Amino acid sequence: MRLLSSSERGASCSCLTLAFLMLLLCCHITSTLSQKSESALTVVENTEGGEGAGSDDDGDEVTVDEDEEEGDLEVVQPTEEWQTLKPGNAVPAGSHVRLNLQTGQREVRLGEEQLKYWTQEHREEKESTSFTPDELKKAMKKIKEDLNPASRDTEQQDSVSSQFRPLEELKRDMAKLDLLVETDVQIMRRLLDQFNSSNSTVQQRLSILLELEYLVHQVDNAQTLCSMGGLKLILEGLNSTDFRLQESSALVLGSALSSNPVVQVKAVESGALQTLLTVLATSQAHSVKKKVLFAVASLLRHFPFAQHHFLSHGGLQVLSELFRADGRGALRTRIVTMLYDMISEKELISQAGLDPALDASHEERVHQYSKVSLQGELLEEGWCSLVPQLLESSDHDCREKALRAMLAMAPVCLEQYRSDRSLLGSLVSMRDQYQGMVQSEMILGEENGYFAEIVDLIDALKVKMTV
Repeated sequence: MRLLSSSERGASCSCLTLAFLMLLLCCHITSTLSQKSESALTVVENTEGGEGAGSDDDGDEVTVDEDEEEGDLEVVQPTEEWQTLKPGNAVPAGSHVRLNLQTGQREVRLGEEQLKYWTQEHREEKESTSFTPDELKKAMKKIKEDLNPASRDTEQQDSVSSQFRPLEELKRDMAKLDLLVETDVQIMRRLLDQFNSSNSTVQQRLSILLELEYLVHQVDNAQTLCSMGGLKLILEGLNSTDFRLQESSALVLGSALSSNPVVQVKAVESGALQTLLTVLATSQAHSVKKKVLFAVASLLRHFPFAQHHFLSHGGLQVLSELFRADGRGALRTRIVTMLYDMISEKELISQAGLDPALDASHEERVHQYSKVSLQGELLEEGWCSLVPQLLESSDHDCREKALRAMLAMAPVCLEQYRSDRSLLGSLVSMRDQYQGMVQSEMILGEENGYFAEIVDLIDALKVKMTV
């Protein structure tokens, strides 16, 4: 066995000494950690949601020092910034605690997971979405209503019903205020009684007729007025010596007849057609004739029975005399338009009558129109030479109506058109005039404008005359 030298023995002693010192140091550290620290931290549940968020459940608390009770601790709410902890402070679970080596103090801030959701925007949103107890009660009530739609619908109906009152109750209340809610029937009855009153002045009757004219635009009101005897009063107004009453009565009658077959039948049965033709032949007022023509056109439209009676009572003769006497041309255009409508109606019905799929009611209508010998009457009364006179007018609408009527009357008037040497020259001159207007329309982007239609009518009539 080799003996150690003095240097080797010294090194060995040094290692043993160092190991012994390390052992003492570990024992000291272990003893220190096992003792109670005056600044021990206690970890408690996060109380951010309110002071009572976890106070009732002690089992949720996580503490490092089991000897201290939560009631004796001051809980520090960490933020995203480091805060210095004092001895005895407690922090919520998940907080980040560190020892500041420069100051020797413990500091705390929000943990990484908390910082992820705990931004300034998040806190503001959370503060803004806080609810009061009343708001929470309302929200719970709404949830119950959503879960029970039947009760919600009932409540909505009750709410709507509570906003309105029954009509009878309103009538009683208005009666107390000297007000009266009247239906259209009641209004018309009252107006007719006032019109029949011997105390009514002409001005009052004119006002009554104006109100009636407004009401009879509704189909039911016009029929109700006839059943009340109002048609008789209107016809009496047409026979009045005051032209204002004649004009207003004709306007009411024309409005009631418009697109109302029931009133048309009752008017013919009451002799309204004869009365209207008499007023046309005898009245001197231009405004009265204008309104009477409106009433006649409304009575004849789509009513072959009335058209047949119109022809048999000399209606075309009355219109021809009125046409010749009208120097201003306003009545002429209305007359020609009415004749054109009658011709077109019969032509359309006759063409449709060739369809074998039509029912018996349409066949009866075709039979009724077959009794209206309008074309022959027009030829006998000289309308083939009267209508072309409208071409002399400078009014475009008047010329258009004349051209359409002349084309419709061509089957019976073509020979007279050809015999009139000046007519063809007038058509050529008119075409040149309107052709320039058509060019202006095309420049504006209107390929098939109004004037182009007039040119087409002129060309169609020229073709019939030259073939």
